[in-house]
Parts: sequence; C-alpha cells; structure tokens
Amino acid sequence: MGNGLAGQSVLVLGARHLGTAIAAAATAEGARVHVASHRPGGLHIDLRDEATIAAAAAELGAVDHVINTAASPHAVPIRELDRDKTVDAFTAKVLGPLLLAKHFTIRRSLLLFSGQVGWRPAAGSVVTGVTNGAAAFAARHLAVELAPVRVNALSPGIVDSGAWDAKGEAKPGFLATAAQRTLVGRTGTVADVTDAVLWLLQADFLTGETIHLEGGRR
Repeated sequence: MGNGLAGQSVLVLGARHLGTAIAAAATAEGARVHVASHRPGGLHIDLRDEATIAAAAAELGAVDHVINTAASPHAVPIRELDRDKTVDAFTAKVLGPLLLAKHFTIRRSLLLFSGQVGWRPAAGSVVTGVTNGAAAFAARHLAVELAPVRVNALSPGIVDSGAWDAKGEAKPGFLATAAQRTLVGRTGTVADVTDAVLWLLQADFLTGETIHLEGGRR
C-alpha cells in the first residue's frame, strides 16, 4: 500500500483477533495507532459507558481515522432472546459508533464493521443479523452527518481470525463447509481483512458504502 498512512493517527476499537491485526497493519504503514478496549490496561473505552468514550476523546484529541471492530454476538433463537445481551449487541455495532462520532474529532474516516449474516437471514441469528445490517445503515447515515469525513462499513464473511478457535476439533470442518459456499472456494484470511481496511482508510472518493468481503457468499 505504500506509505499513505504515514504520520496519521488511527484509533482501533477492539484488542482481539481482527483489531490486533488491523492495528499491526496500520502501524506497518507508518500510522500512529491507538488500540482501545473495555478490558483493564491501555486505552480504556467501554462502548456501554459513554463517559469512557468522552474521556478517551479528551485524552487523544483529534484523530485521523477511527475503526470499530467491537462485537457482542447474541446468536440465539428468538424465544431465548436476552434483552441485556441484545442491547449489548446493538451497542457494539450501532450505538457505540454513534457515540464515537459524537465525542471524537475525526479528521478523515470512520470505519464500521458489519458482517455477512446481515444479508443472509437464518433461524437463530436474528440479533446478529439485524445488528450487522444496522451497522451498514449507520455508515450510510453517518457519512451524511459527518461529511466531508468519510464513513464506510466492511462486511466480512467467514474469516479464520481466531474467533472460531472455540469450535475446537469441529473448526476445520466448519471452515471447509464455509469455503464450499463461496464462489472463490475458500474462507477469508486476516490479510484479506487488513488489506481491505488499509484500502478503505485511503479511498478518498468512497463514503457511505458497505464493502462485502465474503468471496461471493451472498
């Protein structure tokens, strides 16, 4: 990608899996990267607590790019829906980014994360699907609200980022099945995602869009 991010400041929300990889990729491009998490240590931002967002914004000052990778999945049948977990899911994907836009002075771009389940309804995934779909709409509306700051969403498919490790011995079969359902015959890699993120941070004529990074799964 060259050195298009050299000297620019990037705030990454989420210190696990993709968030860590994105932070490393942006650092390699010359950006000054801040990683925020709700966990103790480091820059503290809990998207459920607006005061932590305001405090971090005051501490960092203006930033060039903000990337929200936070997620709080609640994939259950509708009869098993838990209200508080549903609120957390919406907070991670939608309300949190709105509060980030409210408190942070963003100079160049805001990038949200959606996901392919938003476009593929299935039993047991209503909360995950609706929150991912809402993230795409949030990007579209925030693009108007924050213009000329660019706002986009990235919607990955199944990516072997470490998030599926909890499946244990079932993981290889899960990934193989997911690969067969794409047009390109494979699942995503962390590099696929970081490459797309770096491009989106520098795509100065793109805003209000959702980029589907899922090998044609839809």
